Amino acid sequence: MHVLYVSDVYFPRVNGVSTSIRTFRDDLGAAGIATTLVAPDYGVAGSGADDDGVLRVPARAVPRDPEDRRMRWGALRDTLASAAARGIDLVHIQTPFLAHYAGVRAARRAGVPAVATYHTFFEEYLHHYVPALPRVFGRGVARAFTRSQCADVTALIAPSAPMRDMLLDYGVDTPVHVLPTGLPVDRLRRGDGARFRNEHGIASDRPLLLFVGRVAHEKNIDFLLRMHARLLRMRPDALLMIAGEGPARDALARQAAQLGSADGVRFIGYLDRDRDLLDCYAAADLFVFASRTETQGLVLLEAMAQGTPVVSTAELGTRSILEPGCGAVVLPESEDAFAQAIVALLADGHERARLGALGRGHAGRWSSAAKASELAALYRQLVLR
Repeated sequence: MHVLYVSDVYFPRVNGVSTSIRTFRDDLGAAGIATTLVAPDYGVAGSGADDDGVLRVPARAVPRDPEDRRMRWGALRDTLASAAARGIDLVHIQTPFLAHYAGVRAARRAGVPAVATYHTFFEEYLHHYVPALPRVFGRGVARAFTRSQCADVTALIAPSAPMRDMLLDYGVDTPVHVLPTGLPVDRLRRGDGARFRNEHGIASDRPLLLFVGRVAHEKNIDFLLRMHARLLRMRPDALLMIAGEGPARDALARQAAQLGSADGVRFIGYLDRDRDLLDCYAAADLFVFASRTETQGLVLLEAMAQGTPVVSTAELGTRSILEPGCGAVVLPESEDAFAQAIVALLADGHERARLGALGRGHAGRWSSAAKASELAALYRQLVLR
């Protein structure tokens, strides 16, 4: 079976969608599924360093967001048509923008089913990126847009049960299958936290709190900065490290300066996933997270896989990961509650070790190979209908 993937984002653009696509594609071959991915050409080092089966489409920069690209419609249409002409059984759409419309068009022309994964909590994103739009009106627009796009495809994949429930609440009629992205076995390989601390000049006994993700407003990093400023009153040596890039970085750096905590906050940018990121997770004493928009929250699993205890809210998709006994301390979005819990954990190495061991066990149960087998079975079911 041959499945044509299409997405508005992929590496070197680092985010959860890119990670999910790569993770599934890496394991689908063993499940008997061949894939071709159509994605933007970013015009930077890394765009061309693809495995076989990635077709890059010329793309323009997106205004006010230097990380993203908008594929040229004509080139996208032609690339999909050329790929489909070699024979495809199904189209799997990963993003709700040009890729969606082009993917639906390609599937209809080829006479094959189209599937879409709903990765993005579009309602919340619209609020952050079009703040002038009244929230109630924006919510209605986002929900109507979602219903319209979901009606275009044969089946939907939700990365978590809360995301499925949200789509059903919107009035989506297309069948929704819950299928989270799994964790590749190499993510369980132990990182070298001591090496990371030494390389970045962080003393071995300095408390290190870590956030990994896109540095964007919808990730609620501003809450973590306010919480950290409160934490510094009790633990003046606590360092908050933010690993990632995004459009909110400058605003968040200014916020840290205004809070008087800039010396205790470090923006480190993107890290190499094969070594530096694992080492960074392993170096941290705690992983902190408070995003309200995650459809799954893979970074929580990656932190757990390194034995790093998690302190987090449980909103939307993260609720599916943050189960009882998973090695996480789950809290409401309260600066004081977070700060008090972190102070207590930093003072109790035995508890951190206990939570870390629980987290590694929990992460080990999220096998990417098993999730890919489930996806392959769904593909076959849809093709045979």
